[in-house]
Amino acid sequence: MPWSEVMTPVRMRRVAIVAPHAALRETLVLIADAGCVEIDRIDGPGHGARGATLRLRRLRTEPAEAVLSAAAPDLTSLERAGRAELLAGEAQLEERADSAVVRGATAALAGWCPADEAPRLAERLAYVGGVLVPLKVPRGVDPPTLMRASGAPGRSFSQLVTTYGTVPYRDIAPSWPAGIVYLVMFGVMFGDAGHGLLLLLAALLLYLRLPRRLASLHGMWPLVAGAGLASVLAGIAYGEFFGPTGVLPVLWLDPLDQPKRLLASAVAFGGLLLALAYAAGTVNRWREGGPSTALYAASGIAGSGLFLGLALAAAGVYLHGGAITMAGAAIAACGLGLAGTGMFVASGGGFAGTVQTGVQLFDTVVRIGSNLVSFARLAAFGLTHAAIGQIVWHGTTALAHGGPGALVAAVLLFVVGNAVAFALGALVAGVQALRLEFYELFSRVFEAQGRPFRPWHVPVQRTEVTP
Repeated sequence: MPWSEVMTPVRMRRVAIVAPHAALRETLVLIADAGCVEIDRIDGPGHGARGATLRLRRLRTEPAEAVLSAAAPDLTSLERAGRAELLAGEAQLEERADSAVVRGATAALAGWCPADEAPRLAERLAYVGGVLVPLKVPRGVDPPTLMRASGAPGRSFSQLVTTYGTVPYRDIAPSWPAGIVYLVMFGVMFGDAGHGLLLLLAALLLYLRLPRRLASLHGMWPLVAGAGLASVLAGIAYGEFFGPTGVLPVLWLDPLDQPKRLLASAVAFGGLLLALAYAAGTVNRWREGGPSTALYAASGIAGSGLFLGLALAAAGVYLHGGAITMAGAAIAACGLGLAGTGMFVASGGGFAGTVQTGVQLFDTVVRIGSNLVSFARLAAFGLTHAAIGQIVWHGTTALAHGGPGALVAAVLLFVVGNAVAFALGALVAGVQALRLEFYELFSRVFEAQGRPFRPWHVPVQRTEVTP
């Protein structure tokens, strides 16, 4: 699959489903079985509860899952037999049938369907005399969003984005980059090769659906495995294996010996991620509102220029380069001017608009600095994890030299201490990586909310159900 498709939602097609009114039920059964069409619902006079819906209410039973009968069943017999699942399926079918526009002997429904699924659905509908007709997208209406999720890792990574919100249909959907960034940040804060191996073991158990009571978490195994691998790699770089046990040499830096270097690296990494977030935000603003929106948006070209200018100015001050500082200040001023123009126009102008623009510009500049510094928590929690590991290891070695009884205590301290460090570190790293991704990165990439694609799907029972 091309990378451009991986980074965008599934392409949707506006469709009309036209069928003989006498074959409307058979058509809806095929649509429900295919599960790839979101049918527009029409609520109005005459569309109240009736038929299967009333019978289902009289049963006062909530079915675990709605089921449709391939052949039209006798609703009275279903009520007498207590078949709540079949009545629930018929009730859903009645609701969709009520949304059909009927003209003579023809009925029509409108909705959305993934473009790749449309040909197969049209072929199935032809068996009952139905036709799938492509329509133009109504002006001012965005199609619903369906995230691409190829493979188990893709599904896990897309959940990181959908947890934040529904991606607008026109925006890029950076599921894979978001997933990779999340795992890297997790590994930096949870850098211990031994603890990472435990996460890999946990991922294997989830993949095997063991223990059975955690089988519902099976879909998380790629994310847990990725976090474990990132932690192992970071632990090898730090020389940490269940703490500073000396099993692994330090390949990059020891967090407790070189905290400043770790802190600077975390902030620099955060600056790179913010630059990428501004680039993605610029693309999204362009897709949402065209070049003018992208130019003046604080998360578009204006914000990108402000961020780049401030970064160059800071680098010039650090390197004592006057030319770099001046160039950065000029770029930042241009970005600030563009952002201010956009904010002033959006505020409606006048004195109140001027005050509002000033406050928003101040907030934008402060947010850039605070968001950049916020990535220092990668180093802070990495240091905390390493410090806990060092305390546990020093206590273990001190007890190990105290005799046979003390040796048992040393082993107990090592096991319990690492269990506490593992649980606390994994919880903190998981939450903080998610927080950085949501508030520092996604807040620039996304400004609007889309509408999720909700296809109608009901399993179809092919066996005879009428007594």
